[in-house]
Order: sequence, then structure tokens, then C-alpha cells
Amino acid sequence: MRLFPLISIAALLAVLSGCAFVNVPLVPPPSPLEEQLLEGTGAKKILLLDISGTISEQGKSGGLLGRSTPSMVSVVREALQKAEKDADIAGMIVRINSPGGTVTASDIIHHDITEFKKRKKIPVLASIIGVGASGGYYVASAADEIIASPTAITGSIGVLLMKFNVEGLMGKIGVEEQTVKSGDKKDILSPFRKATPEEVKLAQDIIDQLYGRFLDIVMARPGNKLSRDQLKKLADGRIYTAVQAREAGLIDRTGYLDDAITDITKRLGVESARVVTYYRPGSYKGSIYAGSMEKEGLADVLGGSVDGFSGGSFMYLWRP
Repeated sequence: MRLFPLISIAALLAVLSGCAFVNVPLVPPPSPLEEQLLEGTGAKKILLLDISGTISEQGKSGGLLGRSTPSMVSVVREALQKAEKDADIAGMIVRINSPGGTVTASDIIHHDITEFKKRKKIPVLASIIGVGASGGYYVASAADEIIASPTAITGSIGVLLMKFNVEGLMGKIGVEEQTVKSGDKKDILSPFRKATPEEVKLAQDIIDQLYGRFLDIVMARPGNKLSRDQLKKLADGRIYTAVQAREAGLIDRTGYLDDAITDITKRLGVESARVVTYYRPGSYKGSIYAGSMEKEGLADVLGGSVDGFSGGSFMYLWRP
């Protein structure tokens, strides 16, 4: 009976002497998305695609004893690929509660929804719940129609690039930064020095191009009736209430998520349809208004998450 412990100890010593390490994850990796029925009956399904929070192409680190999560861009692509394989998915509602995010992430999600709609050939509505501003509105523009709750905030069409200058602070604490570079513009918009007028102009040129693309996207949305000049007058970065946005022509109508479900059900020519969403095992979606309940790290639970943007990101973001 004493032989087994001796063998175990010998095996352990052999492993340690060979400097072999076994990586045992404390938290399992994320599981594939699964379908959950939210409400309704019938053969046909309406997919509820959730765009909540800051839009980014970066995933979240798990932190202390937490589970890392894929980026919103990755999750949306995964959901659309799953929906495309399901013949019963006959319509989609993009539920938006987002102030926007990075330029690239907003553009990728808009592109993926547009291409999905073309391939699947199904009606797609956008329902802005609380906030659908800047990149959130950019994503909504991929839908056939944009519906916003009466108290929702939208608009904020424009591009943001924030730069911090800590040169004065560094001097006060006696820290000096030194950069060796291959060219005078290699450290453009560095936080350790004041930007030159030429650097500001170069950054502005990029912002102007990205702003022009934002206008192109809004002009191309199915429900748009504005001329480019009319849109430019509205697209100075300001936010709008849902009623103001409807009157200005930025959205198609005001209404609740239930109205969007009723509308798309009528378009399908059925009395009722199943409203479904995709979720990760371990999370819970109790209704059509259930957002992301994931708090992936201990730091998130205790203190709330922090935007994962590094300095110098170009953003379609409303940041009051």
C-alpha cells in the first residue's frame, strides 16, 4: 500500500529535475456561442444581435482569476457565421446601446452586417435602446431601418483623436524622456512633447478622411433621404434625441424594441416568430433587454472596467 505514494513522489522528483512545467488553467477558455430562446413561437427565428458598450477590436484580459473574452468584432463575426448556417433565421434586429468606439472596429462590424444581409437576404432592423451615438450610429446604418427608443440619444457623427501632453508633469517630478528615432515624425503625437503644427495638420488630414468615410456610410444607408450638404450640417459632432434625429432624417422612426420585433414579424408574413439570441454558457439572457452580464476579472467586479484604448486611437466615439 505504501508503494503508490513512493512512485508518485519519484515521478514528481523526475518531473522537477527535468524542469518540466505543466500549465493548468484555473479558468476554462470561452465556449462556443449557443442559442437561447427569448420569446415567441413559430418556425421562423428573429436573431437579436447585441451591440452594447464600447466598440473595440481588442478583447478583454481575464485579470486576476478571470476569463479573457473575445473582442466585440470577433463575437459579432462568430454570431453572424452561426446565423448564416441556420436556415430558420429569417430576420435580424441589431440592438444597440453604445457610444461608439474605434474607427476600425465600427467599420468592420458595419461591413460584416452589410455582407451578411446581402448573402442571407433577410430583413435587418436596428433598434437603438439608450445610446446609439458615433460608432453606434455607424453600425446602425447597415440596417434597412433605424428605430430608436423615444428617450434614446444618437448622432455624434465625427472622429475623435485624443492626445495627452505630460511634458510639464514629467519636468516637475524630475523625469526626462529621450527618444531615438529614424525620422522627425516617427513619434508623431507623442505624449512626452507638444505636437508641432505640421503634426497637427497631418493628424487632421487623417481625421478628415475618416470623417468623409462616416458621411459616405450614412449617405449609403437604405433609409437615407438627406443630401450630402444637408448631412454635413447635422454631422458636426452634436448629439440628438430620438425625436430630433427622426425630424432631421438621421433615423427612420421612434419606437421600442417590441415595435421592431412586431415590424420584422410582419415583414416575414407570419403571426409569430421565435426571438433568439446567442450566448456563452455560464451567462444568462432572461429577456430581449438582457445585455452582457459578463464581468470577467476581479478588478472588473470590484471597480468597473476601463476602456481598453491605447493613446493615439482614431475613434468614432461620443465621450461626454
